Amino acid sequence: MRDKLGKLLGRKPPQMQVAALCRDAQGQVLLVTSRDTGRWILPKGWPMAGRSLAEAAAQEAWEEAGVRGSVEQAEIGTYHYDKLQDRGFAIPVQVRVYAMSVDELAERYPESKERKRRWFAPARAAEMVAEVGLQALLRRLPFSGPQPRPGDGQAG
Repeated sequence: MRDKLGKLLGRKPPQMQVAALCRDAQGQVLLVTSRDTGRWILPKGWPMAGRSLAEAAAQEAWEEAGVRGSVEQAEIGTYHYDKLQDRGFAIPVQVRVYAMSVDELAERYPESKERKRRWFAPARAAEMVAEVGLQALLRRLPFSGPQPRPGDGQAG
């Protein structure tokens, strides 16, 4: 509906970003904080020349979260958000999400001084992110790890 209305009003189609949904062996989800607002997000960024969308998502996972692992080439879902620009206006963005199994978590990585990272059970991760579409995607994920205690921000 939003896209149809936008087209009728002459709105440009959304820009595209890619995100890595990083998971450990128990199914926990790794979230990072955004640099500008500090809210919890998936590692994400713009597509990169010479890389598939999934490979670009894996590169963002390395830069923003210090993750190395196996990324799936097929997207597992999408969500939308409005990205605030430096000039004070927002642009609509569609984020394509790619599943990534975490094999290694580095202590030092390109944005380690600019972001926090934390593991969450999928249901708790859904509560931590702002985007409704991402919340829905996270709530659909299977989880075999320990169940969080009430008030515990971290599973396991």
